[in-house]
Amino acid sequence: MDTFCENPVYQHKTMKNITIITINDRKVRHEKIEEEVKKELGLKPEQAIFLSKHTSQTGKPSLTVHPIGNYGKAELGGKDKTLVKSSPKMMAYLLRSMKKNAREKNLYHKVSYEVTHHGPYMTIPTLFVEVGSTEEEWKKTKPAEVIGKTVVELIEKYQYENKIKDKTTVLVGMGGGHYAPRFTDVVFEKNAAFGHMIPGYQINAGNIDEKMFEQAIEKTPDFKGIYIHKKSMKKSQVSDFKKYFENKGISVISSKDLENL
Repeated sequence: MDTFCENPVYQHKTMKNITIITINDRKVRHEKIEEEVKKELGLKPEQAIFLSKHTSQTGKPSLTVHPIGNYGKAELGGKDKTLVKSSPKMMAYLLRSMKKNAREKNLYHKVSYEVTHHGPYMTIPTLFVEVGSTEEEWKKTKPAEVIGKTVVELIEKYQYENKIKDKTTVLVGMGGGHYAPRFTDVVFEKNAAFGHMIPGYQINAGNIDEKMFEQAIEKTPDFKGIYIHKKSMKKSQVSDFKKYFENKGISVISSKDLENL
């Protein structure tokens, strides 16, 4: 059996392109794992899904998905002001399936997005799926079972973001907090998916300029428009952003423009 970081490597019995590896150091700082995998295992990864633990100050039980990268300084891995290509349709599928599977297990965990906020730096489409938010929760089997079941369902249906050909409206989100409650609600109600999400605290910190907007759009495959969480922003901010995007020929999309599930 092959090993990676001195840990066993597992290959799916029927889907030979699906491989599970384990690392011993912090995932957010283990840059370009795909290049190590190629060098050591002779594989050429095209999509990465990280299964991880999530920590928060509130300690609230949660099941989350999110894209990766940094809008400002790279304090938790990755590169300064650099985003990694997201997997919006895969993340939307995971959110909906996790909610269903968590309900079946009678879990009390909050299922939601997290916004883009940490590394590692990757050169392939990447997403994180996490169980949060305390050691007590990490030790429980039911949350882990829900994550595992949901990811298996995903890869049995969709193995790569770029292979999903449907009419989902893919968006970049703007505004709101770290757990993106509005964007999460939209995905549960509408045929929509979010790639990179820019929270209000990154806007207020001055980290979002024209180049960062362009990067968020570029790293969101099949991008169709910007969704602004209006209630989380000042009216003047909303007006300024709308005008900016309109001048750039970028669609600003609201809930009423989206198809119901």
